[in-house]
Amino acid sequence: MLNIEAISQGSKRALARAITWVENDQPEAAQLMKALHGQTGRAFSVGITGPPGAGKSSLVNWMVKLWRRQGLRVAVIAVDPTSPFTGGAILGDRIRMADLTMDDGVFIRSMGSRGRLGGIAAQTFAVGKLMDAAGYDIVVIETVGVGQSEVEIVEWADATVLVMVPGLGDDIQAIKAGILEIGDVIAVNKADRDGSDKLVAELEMMLSLAGPRDWRPPIVKTEGTTGAGVEQLVAAIADFRGYFQASRLGEERRRGRIRREIVSMVGQRIDRLLEQTVAGLSGWERLVDGCLAGTDDPLSVAERLLVEMGIGRKIRQPDTIDRP
Repeated sequence: MLNIEAISQGSKRALARAITWVENDQPEAAQLMKALHGQTGRAFSVGITGPPGAGKSSLVNWMVKLWRRQGLRVAVIAVDPTSPFTGGAILGDRIRMADLTMDDGVFIRSMGSRGRLGGIAAQTFAVGKLMDAAGYDIVVIETVGVGQSEVEIVEWADATVLVMVPGLGDDIQAIKAGILEIGDVIAVNKADRDGSDKLVAELEMMLSLAGPRDWRPPIVKTEGTTGAGVEQLVAAIADFRGYFQASRLGEERRRGRIRREIVSMVGQRIDRLLEQTVAGLSGWERLVDGCLAGTDDPLSVAERLLVEMGIGRKIRQPDTIDRP
């Protein structure tokens, strides 16, 4: 049995084992997360997102080193894409940050996305909570880097850093699908390239078009190869953290995160129940045959299954929630 006290005291071995339980959805994971929930909520989570090749890992490497000089303990979740053919992941981000692994105040965990869209893995938030409970001050979540669909991080991180690079068409991509809106801080990385000043100007213009807001995302030019500008980037994140804690934004985001966590867990359990029920139906293929023949339809079949399982009634009339 895992020693919960060891996690609370910062044992890397205990934390690594706990993360494995959570990633593999082992039975012990549920009791573990329940026991540790009261010790969470102290860490500040920072999401790092942007297109592939933007230099996110290099920036994270420099940022972690700077936070460590400030005396902060830092944990990093590096999400890498999972092969749709083999199910494996290269986990290259961890290789790029190999020089941090000998620091006792740094913990790095790579996670495969396992086919999940949105840039993060299914258990990313749960793993972040474990790192929080282990006493880390900053939890960094570096996303896959999948472009326009990678916006889920903003729902789980306290602060989101959007990393953009000149010359990759990011000035156009930023207009699409709310990409620009997800950044609390914007880093224009590889700023030594031609076009960086043009990209900054275009980003400033697009932020101006968004109208006045309480927090205007600062734009910081950085160079991941040399670390130039990273000190200013970390300072900008600290400024946002001050705003986050002083305004209603902090409570609103964390409250919303708890809501999503509960809904996600309910959804996961319903999915498992549905899989078990469908797998045990002796007449499953007959239901499919009816839909193929046109004598039945998928929506009607789904509704009947939900009612038979008792879920349909509960969804319509929750018995455990007070209604006005």
